[in-house]
Amino acid sequence: MKVTIYDVAKKAGVSTATVSKVINSRGKISEKTKEKIVQIMKDLNYEPNMSAAALTVKKSYTIGLTMPNLANPFFAEIARKIEDRAHEVGYNVFVCNTDNNKEKEAEYVSLLRRHSVDGIIIASAFKNTSILNQLFEWKVPVALIAQDISSVSVNTVTVNDLKGGYQATNYLLGLNHTKVAIIGEDLRSSIDRIKGYRLAHEDAGIACNETFIRYGHSNIEWAREQTRVLLDLKERPTAIFACNELLAMGVMQVAQERNIRIPEELSIIGFDNTILATGSVPTLTTMAQPFDEMGKQVVDLLVQEIKGSASPTKTYMFDPELIIRNSTCEWMEKSDKRLDL
Repeated sequence: MKVTIYDVAKKAGVSTATVSKVINSRGKISEKTKEKIVQIMKDLNYEPNMSAAALTVKKSYTIGLTMPNLANPFFAEIARKIEDRAHEVGYNVFVCNTDNNKEKEAEYVSLLRRHSVDGIIIASAFKNTSILNQLFEWKVPVALIAQDISSVSVNTVTVNDLKGGYQATNYLLGLNHTKVAIIGEDLRSSIDRIKGYRLAHEDAGIACNETFIRYGHSNIEWAREQTRVLLDLKERPTAIFACNELLAMGVMQVAQERNIRIPEELSIIGFDNTILATGSVPTLTTMAQPFDEMGKQVVDLLVQEIKGSASPTKTYMFDPELIIRNSTCEWMEKSDKRLDL
């Protein structure tokens, strides 16, 4: 016969409510009593039914997290910081990888609802807006990270992508690169970074070459294809700004395949500051996102809403920071001794 919470309470000589508090790390229980109950649960091989506990206290102390692509180190970094902060404040996290697929988004939201999560954090591009609207109608607490949907009133944590795009481009222009290309994704974040790229050119009095602006997918192979296109141009770029570090790795791979020296013959700058930036050869100059602060802030906003203590919805926009490493340098026209491409 399966061991129940009543069996644990009886053997410990306490109420089921006391056992429940120990299971959920809630309430004031003496360390002696807590240790006794935990030991009895181990002795009896008792596994708490968390779904039943959620029905009892109307809280599951779990948070859902939907992400488009955990293979992208940016999302892995964000997920880890969210999990760290959630654990600190007493919540577990269910992570769902949606692959930017509307059907998977709907399936995962349904799954999270069935598991009675207390709230959901949605990271980056969430394509199924009808599901998002349903969450609001169902009064499920929701917070966004790494995206900004102006049409809905929801707590949001993001980075100033336009400013980051401007800073990255302005830095390259300041290194005497007048032929700067950009490779981005078909996402709001990249679109804003491209706006910053354009604005930096405008402020510098340098016309944008529309052929240098490439955006579409977020995988390495697509970045490789676009880099080949750019490097095959008669007037090729001397610097490439990649809107995330997966794209930057694709750029770097093609340059190395063609024996183009980085940074002497081609400067490369990325965006995010993940492990890829320090693990590449040469190390990657990049725009760093403050993962710690962003993860902490989005969890705190969601938990406040879950507890009913949230103020009107807020948007927190963090500034990225330029981290200069070895993949960029000043362009010297006279040192252009590259091989015929």
